[in-house]
Amino acid sequence: MSTGVVRVRTTAPTARIYEALTSAEGLRTWLAEHAAVDLDQGTFEFWGRYTPDGERGRQKLLSADDTSVSFSWFLFDEEYTVTLGIEQRDGETLIAMTQSPYPSWGEAMGDERKEIVQTFWALTLANLVEHLEGRPVFGFCDFTTPEQRFETDIAATPQAIIDALTDPDAFARWFGTRMEIEPYVGGRWTMGSLETDESPAKIVALDSEHFKLEFPHGMVASWELKGSEGKTRLTFVQSGFDAGNPSYGSWMGWLSGFADLKRMLELPDWRPMWHSFDVPGLPDGVLTLE
Repeated sequence: MSTGVVRVRTTAPTARIYEALTSAEGLRTWLAEHAAVDLDQGTFEFWGRYTPDGERGRQKLLSADDTSVSFSWFLFDEEYTVTLGIEQRDGETLIAMTQSPYPSWGEAMGDERKEIVQTFWALTLANLVEHLEGRPVFGFCDFTTPEQRFETDIAATPQAIIDALTDPDAFARWFGTRMEIEPYVGGRWTMGSLETDESPAKIVALDSEHFKLEFPHGMVASWELKGSEGKTRLTFVQSGFDAGNPSYGSWMGWLSGFADLKRMLELPDWRPMWHSFDVPGLPDGVLTLE
């Protein structure tokens, strides 16, 4: 059975991490709209509009100790086993999400449910890191609406954000993957290599306040930037998809990346929150994590 692991780093003490992982109040802050936890009674549940297949009663506690909690999750007609745990590696404190089964690299292409399985934990773990370090959680995916519009304020200029979105070296630092771009309207964009991507996105807008990509199947990702008094309001919209089958997977992937983009531009001692992704079948050289 395939297993995937997502690890994030944090400066928070382990006691604070454990509380966030194992209390209903903690889960309602970074993970879900609703939660109920009683480890002594075998209860570990989360549900609501920020949870895929968001009805109550889909999780069952399997085990818990001083550094981890494990549960089963019946999601999209399949049962998954998930462990959230605290690790110490090379002097760093890490939070690891381990899930089995886990879609292999490329398996999620064209399968929205598998893409959601791959990106849900990236977004919620980004929220967890922000919460643990005393910053507002970044945001959630609302699975009850097809509308995909997100706004956040970043303490940086619009040009700094445009540079982070369009410079391959900067993009690799905060998003953790390679990107290639022809930085002009009509140019090509891809996450990976233009040499090997047979259907890259096309840049349809690029200036000091706008960046917009159109993908081959009609989906559009757009960034609008409005600067004022040293801050910029970033409005990100994803559109052009079938409203009856919203593209939640790619939406959560973008949002999880933006969480670290914001941190990179605001924190003077920033390091990527992403430590490692262990994904079955991941080709060498795709990720650019430290």
